[in-house]
Amino acid sequence: MEVPCVAAARSDGEQTREALAKAGVLSGDYQIVHDEGTLYIPVTDPTAVPEEFETTTRALPPRETIQTPADVLGFEPSLERLGDVIILDEDDSDRAHEIAAAILESDLPVRSVLNRDSKIKGELRIRDWELLAEQPAPEVEYSPTETVHREYGHAFLLDLTAVYFSPRLATERHRVVEQIQPGEHVVDMFAGVGPFAIPAASRGAEVIAVDLNETAIEYLRENAERNAVSERITPIARDIREVAPTYQEWADRLIMNLPHSANEFLETAVSLAGQECMIHYYDIQHDSDPFEPGIGAIRAAAEPDYEVRVETEHVVRSYAPHEVNICLDVRLSRR
Repeated sequence: MEVPCVAAARSDGEQTREALAKAGVLSGDYQIVHDEGTLYIPVTDPTAVPEEFETTTRALPPRETIQTPADVLGFEPSLERLGDVIILDEDDSDRAHEIAAAILESDLPVRSVLNRDSKIKGELRIRDWELLAEQPAPEVEYSPTETVHREYGHAFLLDLTAVYFSPRLATERHRVVEQIQPGEHVVDMFAGVGPFAIPAASRGAEVIAVDLNETAIEYLRENAERNAVSERITPIARDIREVAPTYQEWADRLIMNLPHSANEFLETAVSLAGQECMIHYYDIQHDSDPFEPGIGAIRAAAEPDYEVRVETEHVVRSYAPHEVNICLDVRLSRR
């Protein structure tokens, strides 16, 4: 049966599916079909599909009914997927174990279920986890807290107990990376396992990727090989302030994804900036005045040597009651 659907490149499939689901037009009645590098994703109403997507019609097989955790529990649990790991954020231990058992009973492809067991802590921004459940997977060599996350055509191996990683920032990372041109000099000042650095290198940039967390940098090196960009990335396990003198006035683009304390590194960022440099500056601020504190801090660090032009003021997501995670795209031009 011919049904309306969106055609998308396979590498963009998961992000397209999520966008269609968010728009309320993803159809659950038919299966997604892959044909020669293109995914055909069924939709309920082609007229309501966001305009950036291509709509068409195609014969798609009906979807077989699968059992979800909600079918088992009788309510919809809040969960997050990272590769083949499911993440919960439950304060009640009994409820957490009940949800974990339902996840294993469902048809979700999952290897382990983890519950957040602490807030993010320390300068390495890691947290404690409780392993609630796991399923045997003899063909997988990773630990229950280690997984491969796929995002916009790239694959990232990571261990949640050893590194910081947020899949919720996938769309934001893609927004930034899409701006990068071949040949750019990019410094990712707090690189983690490479979710900014590796896509940047894939677009032809030369990338210096720095992080204090030696384990994160080890994963970044492996991920660079996994994504075939090792020749364009220099991973460095040190404090960016120690690295900066080697790369003074080198950068065309700086990524400062360290909310809460990126302002402490602005003088270092300015020392890295070339004649023209775009800074992607991330911050957490009160929603009553989310942008001005960061803009003021950047101006204080860069002026009068640079002209400071704010190109984008962007709320990435809500962070806590009355607090938002924001990004400022700021262009520095040497006077």
